[in-house]
Amino acid sequence: MNRYRDRREAGEILAASVAEQLSSTAAPVVLGLPRGGVPVAAAVARALDAPLDVLVVRKLGLPLSPEVAMGAIASVGGELAVVANDELRAQVTGDAWADALARETAELERRVRAFRGDRSALALASRTVLLVDDGIATGATMRAAAQAARRLGPARLIAAAPVTLPGARAALESADDLICPWFPPTFLGVGQAYLDFTQTTDDEVRRLLGGTPTSG
Repeated sequence: MNRYRDRREAGEILAASVAEQLSSTAAPVVLGLPRGGVPVAAAVARALDAPLDVLVVRKLGLPLSPEVAMGAIASVGGELAVVANDELRAQVTGDAWADALARETAELERRVRAFRGDRSALALASRTVLLVDDGIATGATMRAAAQAARRLGPARLIAAAPVTLPGARAALESADDLICPWFPPTFLGVGQAYLDFTQTTDDEVRRLLGGTPTSG
């Protein structure tokens, strides 16, 4: 497969895979993982004529390699889920885990306020829920998102992404299924799957969610 042009194209291709696999079910609730997962999720929601919301999740990065997740946290409906990669967490010493948890929890709470404002989260109980990111690297972020969403009682919980890196599939046991059109065998980062992997902004997330930009 050629690289995706951008997140929107990736979402349109992912939507085709979702539609094929969910053809016999009602349109799911689509939850984008900010920030980069929201443009992908928005394209999926448009294609499926499905409701779109956001599930705020934050990676807990290693102190010297912040792009490598030693864990993740997620929030939906006021619930906070914490997931640890025990092997990587064991490599850090002192207060590194506690410091990362405190820092990222504060940022997660800021993003919840910025992205949703006073709007309530969509109801997930007894629905098919699609958790969408722009790619799955270690699986820690998606695991945290799935654990948070699971607490709200969905009938079925599906992880979905345009690309999943080697080794990540085993970390997704919190979801009932995984939908992904591309499993490259050698990529080291999600960005390798995109021609344009420009960082998504807060304002873009709010625009895609149909909200009005607010200050942090």
